[in-house]
Amino acid sequence: MTLEKRIDPQSNRPLKALKKTYPRGLNGILDIKERREALLEKVQKMKAIFPPSSNVLYEDYLVRVREGEKLKIRSYRPKDKEGLLPCLYYIHGGGMIMGSVENDDYNASMLSEELGAVIVSVDYRLAPEDVYPAQLNDCYDGLVWLESQKEMLKINASKIALYGQSAGGGLVIATSMKVRDNGGPSICFQMPVYPMIDDRHETPSSHEITDIGIWDRDGSIEAWKWYLGGKEADHYAAPSRATSLKDLPPTFIDVGELDLFRDENIIFAQRLLQAGVTTEFHLYPGAYHASENMAPGAALSKVIWSNRINALRKAFKDS
Repeated sequence: MTLEKRIDPQSNRPLKALKKTYPRGLNGILDIKERREALLEKVQKMKAIFPPSSNVLYEDYLVRVREGEKLKIRSYRPKDKEGLLPCLYYIHGGGMIMGSVENDDYNASMLSEELGAVIVSVDYRLAPEDVYPAQLNDCYDGLVWLESQKEMLKINASKIALYGQSAGGGLVIATSMKVRDNGGPSICFQMPVYPMIDDRHETPSSHEITDIGIWDRDGSIEAWKWYLGGKEADHYAAPSRATSLKDLPPTFIDVGELDLFRDENIIFAQRLLQAGVTTEFHLYPGAYHASENMAPGAALSKVIWSNRINALRKAFKDS
């Protein structure tokens, strides 16, 4: 059966529409600035159909970090919730080369409303303008700031979890490893969904997904090249290279059957379990990379989000 026929039909409709405009997907746009503009245009069209929740308050902060740069952070809080709330630290996706807090307003505000939690989203620097470890430094520094501002943000410091998709998922794991190695800040749970964690592109799925139209092999190889900037990947840059996964927080990972990251995510989930880390893993037949973002109205997308939300609710309840 061809890849096209294996895609969930409802999820395939927006992918077909994307490929009509960009036959090779967004990765076919060679200029990175033009690619980002095309992504932003698509996001804005999606926001018109699926607007961010009006029941959530937004606030932006400019945080001074170690290198003298200012890091943008956006918080989301349900209007009808008082007192100390759980907190989800949100790291956006985009292959380390695209994305922003604005692009993920819908997801972040939806999670805030559904979970009754404060969402804190970090606008980390992007490659190729800024290469590794700028992204990880920003994410870790943002988490340190979050913990230092727990009173101002009105969050329960014992209920801080990490969430990220794709590149954001890889940065979630890298941030968790840095937290472990540095002895803090404290986090209760991590949810790296279809995380970008292996620069080597040696798995069967990394060879299988070459022309699906979203995050294909060539685009992934290019993004890793830009992200690393000629450096050799260490275990923070590419968590699949880590020799020890012990003492990481309880973890939830999901990935689509037709995602280039499928096999590296399966292997990583197995390694977490073998290291004694409580891990929940979901593989979704018919789903491609970020299909729940491309087709939020699809029945499969609703199942994907329901499982994530239920896992996060349980994590906050149990912590």
